Amino acid sequence: MRVTINEIKEMKRREEKIPMLTAYDYSTAKLVDEAGVPLILVGDSLGMVILGYETTIPVTMDEMIHHTKAVVRGTKRALIIGDMPFMTYHTSISDALYNAARFIQEGGAQAVKLEGGEVVAETVRRIVNCGIPVMGHIGLTPQSIYQLGGFKVQGKTPEAAGRLIRDACALDEAGAFSIVLEAVPAPLSKLITQKVSVPTIGIGAGPDCDGQVQVINDILGLFTEFVPKHAKQYAKLAEIIRTALTDYATEVKAGSFPTMKQSYTMDESLLKELVNSA
Repeated sequence: MRVTINEIKEMKRREEKIPMLTAYDYSTAKLVDEAGVPLILVGDSLGMVILGYETTIPVTMDEMIHHTKAVVRGTKRALIIGDMPFMTYHTSISDALYNAARFIQEGGAQAVKLEGGEVVAETVRRIVNCGIPVMGHIGLTPQSIYQLGGFKVQGKTPEAAGRLIRDACALDEAGAFSIVLEAVPAPLSKLITQKVSVPTIGIGAGPDCDGQVQVINDILGLFTEFVPKHAKQYAKLAEIIRTALTDYATEVKAGSFPTMKQSYTMDESLLKELVNSA
């Protein structure tokens, strides 16, 4: 049985911290699921760490569905959340409902995530009323980086902080089952966490959120262009992989790989017959 949104809400009530990670492929998702992580986000961050885009904005629904399918196939327990791409829920309620439904019907996800607060609250309400769980996302919203002026901490002024509080409350009231707080000052995140009834999931938002989410490529040291301030590298796999690949190429060039141990054999009598008939 997969984790349900009610179980996630209950974790907040029990004051049990909620771990969440991104995953974008079958093999990685399988490992995350086996590690007991209850929430997996198929984030539009795949645009940067998997597809090589400069931002998340170019990511399409078809790309998201493709990767969501792979993650779902690799998991048994975790609740899988599909990240709705840029402009797939802004133009109309009907577009938002259609694209959210694609994540559930085609992708096999159990929930969707979308960015924004009060401005998307009615959209969240309509999606939830159709039976699709929604995770909110406020603070630094990567799909709005041109409007925000880059990847900057949000809520640092009284006006901005008040707006984030209103955004969180609007999402809570609209029926979101949880809310991501990204790049929000820790004291403000704590206040928001206390004010809303649903779990907050922080990323660069301090230790007082109900849970934490990280991009898996960041914490494993696979994405080498930069390391976000909020990320801790639990491993540096890029260095290990680079060394392994260099060793492989060196051995192939030297003729030391493969050895007979890595080779298949055949019956000697058959070999002689083939040689004689050649």
